[in-house]
Amino acid sequence: QVQLVESGGGLVQPGGSLRLSCAASGSIFSIYTMGWYRQAPGKQRELVAGITAGGNTNYADSVKGRFTISRDNANNTVYLQMNSLKPEDTAVYYCNSDLKEFSRRRMNYWGQGTQVTVSS
Repeated sequence: QVQLVESGGGLVQPGGSLRLSCAASGSIFSIYTMGWYRQAPGKQRELVAGITAGGNTNYADSVKGRFTISRDNANNTVYLQMNSLKPEDTAVYYCNSDLKEFSRRRMNYWGQGTQVTVSS
């Protein structure tokens, strides 16, 4: 079994910054991709940013130039640095990981979510 534990959400004013973290633990053999998704009230969950084991990244158009995803492979941790936050960034942010367990099964896991609220 694998757990993804997120931290770093909170309330921030427009233009402010937050850094989210997500640590994966458990029976992990290797991690392929890690990413961040978000879901605002009444909307579908959407990809915010993703990063491969080799460090290749992709971003939603709405966050390009403002958000940066990074990864610490040694500690199975992914980060999302969010700058110049806007009210429309308000959502629950979820960590996601595509990985291989010690059993060699390829699995996809989600974190529990962390609330980000951008408001004055």
